[in-house]
Amino acid sequence: MSDCRIACVCALLLVLAGAGSAHAAVAGVDGQHLSLNYTLPVKVAPAKAYAAVIDVAHWWSSDHTYSGSAANLHMDARAGGCFCEKLPGGGVEHMRVVLAMPDKLLRLRGGLGPLQSGALNGTLTFQFKPSSGGTTIEVNYLVAGYVDGGFEKIASGVDQVLAEQLQHLQQFANTVKATRVGKKP
Repeated sequence: MSDCRIACVCALLLVLAGAGSAHAAVAGVDGQHLSLNYTLPVKVAPAKAYAAVIDVAHWWSSDHTYSGSAANLHMDARAGGCFCEKLPGGGVEHMRVVLAMPDKLLRLRGGLGPLQSGALNGTLTFQFKPSSGGTTIEVNYLVAGYVDGGFEKIASGVDQVLAEQLQHLQQFANTVKATRVGKKP
């Protein structure tokens, strides 16, 4: 089998393996902004889905932390609360909670990962909608401002990393009884 054919088969298998997972779409991108939309169906009520989102240490990948351990992450789900990470002798604020409506809406502001060093504004919104099978979590990440080289250059990478985290969230919400209220440890 040729290398091209193997690559195509592998790509198809990845797409099929992701069926039923978080659905993502780059809704818009240009030199000044990036908009990503995701839909995550979960099999729990909105209260449990909201609790799962807040319990970020259990679904965010350690590979995408500064400390190398997701156990150092926490989210204080109140206006002004922090999605932060403990570091030896310090810490990092990933995002700031700007709106917390338990079981309905959670909105954070900031730049995730390398976006933090850019001159930009980012808004990450989780909306929880009851559905016949549980809850649909609609996620939107809108980022605008200046990024060296423009957002077109980084859009697929940002989408890939965030989609990976949201797939972990979806799995966590569906398999674990999330009950934490997201307070600082």
